[in-house]
Amino acid sequence: MGISFNSESRQFHLQAKDTSYVMGIERDGFLLHLYWGKKIKAYRSSNFLQLLDRGFSGNPYKEDRTFSLDTLPQEYPQYGTTDFRKPAYHVQLENGSTVTDLRYESHRIFKGKEPLDGLPATYVENENEAETLEITMVDTTAGLKVLLTYTVFENFNVITRSTRFINEGTQSLKLLSALSMSVDFRDADFEFLHLHGAHVKERHIERQPLRHGIQSIESTRGASSHQHNPFIALLRKGTTEETGEVYAFNFVYSGNFLAQAEVDQFSTTRVTMGINPFDFNWTLGPSNAFQTPEVIMVFSSDGLGDMSRTFHDLYRTRLVRGKFRDEERPVLVNNWEATYFDFNAEKILDIVEVGAELGIELFVLDDGWFGKRNDDKTSLGDWFVNKEKLPEGLDTLAEKVRSHDMQFGLWFEPEMVSVDSALYRNHPDWCLHVPDRQRSESRNQLILDFSREDVCEEVIRMVSDILSSVPISYVKWDMNRHMTEIGSALLPADRQRETAHRYMLGLYRVMENITSAFPEVLFESCSGGGGRFDPGILYYMPQTWTSDNTDAVSRLKIQYGTSLVYPIISMGSHVSAVPNHQVNRITSIKMRGDVAMSGNLGYELDLTKLTDEEKEAVKDQVATYKKIRKLVQFGNFHRLKSPFEGNETAWLFVNEDKSEAIVYYFRTLEEPAAPLRYLRLTGINTDKTYQIVGADSFYGGDELSYVGLSIPTSIKGDFQSYVWHLKELNSSLKKLPFISS
Repeated sequence: MGISFNSESRQFHLQAKDTSYVMGIERDGFLLHLYWGKKIKAYRSSNFLQLLDRGFSGNPYKEDRTFSLDTLPQEYPQYGTTDFRKPAYHVQLENGSTVTDLRYESHRIFKGKEPLDGLPATYVENENEAETLEITMVDTTAGLKVLLTYTVFENFNVITRSTRFINEGTQSLKLLSALSMSVDFRDADFEFLHLHGAHVKERHIERQPLRHGIQSIESTRGASSHQHNPFIALLRKGTTEETGEVYAFNFVYSGNFLAQAEVDQFSTTRVTMGINPFDFNWTLGPSNAFQTPEVIMVFSSDGLGDMSRTFHDLYRTRLVRGKFRDEERPVLVNNWEATYFDFNAEKILDIVEVGAELGIELFVLDDGWFGKRNDDKTSLGDWFVNKEKLPEGLDTLAEKVRSHDMQFGLWFEPEMVSVDSALYRNHPDWCLHVPDRQRSESRNQLILDFSREDVCEEVIRMVSDILSSVPISYVKWDMNRHMTEIGSALLPADRQRETAHRYMLGLYRVMENITSAFPEVLFESCSGGGGRFDPGILYYMPQTWTSDNTDAVSRLKIQYGTSLVYPIISMGSHVSAVPNHQVNRITSIKMRGDVAMSGNLGYELDLTKLTDEEKEAVKDQVATYKKIRKLVQFGNFHRLKSPFEGNETAWLFVNEDKSEAIVYYFRTLEEPAAPLRYLRLTGINTDKTYQIVGADSFYGGDELSYVGLSIPTSIKGDFQSYVWHLKELNSSLKKLPFISS
């Protein structure tokens, strides 16, 4: 592992766990991309650049028509100097021109990884875990310096990238586009994979052949969004869960983004990712700097499963922070779908009493506890208790919850304000708005202007006052609309298009301040469910409400798609009532429980309305989950059958030493005259012998992997699930003769 520079060949070789990334400096400082893929010992230019005279591709050197930036693989391409593909950045000078010409000036290599100013990013706990390369590129005419930063991790097939712009001139520059990274591949023999969706239908997998032109995903909503997650991957054709090369990119940012792959006339591919240039620019005054967010780049030579486990391990251990990074998460009950706004202290305590009997560990009071909040038309921003509902206050309610040996959690929506609120009446200029335009509402609310320091300070004060006066163990931090009329009353006219990014910087500052001040509180982020499920938020809040859709069948696709990038321990997953409130489907409490136990288990229903039989089922689910949650939350995750490819879904959790695994199988619809099916297990140790818990059967790991487990024909009807719990057979039992099942 490490980073080396060969001064003779002028090449950089970056080596992560099992990955190499190579760049070279050509001629007068052009930084070119040479290789990224499986780790190699040394790079000696076996795939050397072949220069040709290509028509309509201009030449920086008029005496050499074979050298054109339009045909060369670059590291951070620019506009206007013979490359006609999309650039990684775009700068306007005071004279109105937008042509720049960055050339290599110097570099430095150092151990460890430095934090990004004001932005979330992966980190190291000691400097020997990673090594960083910082390359300085300059345009002397523009007075522009650009720092390209690459970090390689010793224990992960990961390279992180970010970019810093510094104005060293005497005139202001305007950043029209400032993407975080760019990679030029030599070919286009890939498939393009991304996660699309909508509210209550998040992170569905779409995979299609890469084609000429531009394929892109983006958000212009002011949030990473339900519609497109800030993740893309290029897959070699035929790649599966276990085989094939994958090049994956995830943006550590929670606002507007752009991720795209451009296939050019010569069938080469350029991938870029960063802040969306749409409705963005940034004035960079003399001596000022602009830092882009980080992109996580993962290479896998062993398919999508290995890619996912790399993301999972990295995010769980070197993105998420705080005490809850390494702690098992509690089983909770949330009152939202049980009561919505219609509750009082007595109703809440009735739910708590039943929850305590069933073994639930945490009660979460959702929307409606503050101001005059009896519906969604009022009181956001008035973060004081609604005494009509809770006459004894939050602190008394919290103590009564705790007296049942349950923790107390609370819902907030700190970024929002209702027009019908004291906060808005006192400060109507504190929301995002544009002069002489209407203030469009969504869910009857507006968005506070977090680009303003005074707004951020007031939100920090209001939330902190509640958290410091009430024994709260958990906070659900919600955000229930996207941005319109994006403008700030405090920014001058020429800086209005900085508002959306300044909002994100303000949000990160607020989250950093509050989560640091209350380290004993478990924070879960939410944005109408999974509308801001991204690594930027995970840096501050270690789990996310995966979707407002709690239907077990819908959740198969949502949780399967989410698992491509995000660790299972980051996913909130709840059992809700039937008919389901989102899709009106009726599923068994067993299937609902099995799906929810494949994440951070919770309940979102009125426990007091359960039948005795349902209560026993919930009690058994909670007890079972407590036994297996370490395996689920911290184990390695393997996808076995995809709900996007058929009627069945299956996945497996296995611990680090592969001594224990749990397998979940789901079938959506009954099928007449169905074929007999079996399930091959991946991720277990083929040299070990496993017993199925609760049965006399034991099998070799090789048999389970290559032959498979028969799916019982006793599974009848629609919406079914089945679970196998495997444990390594101890040495004394290994001597027993084979017992047929």
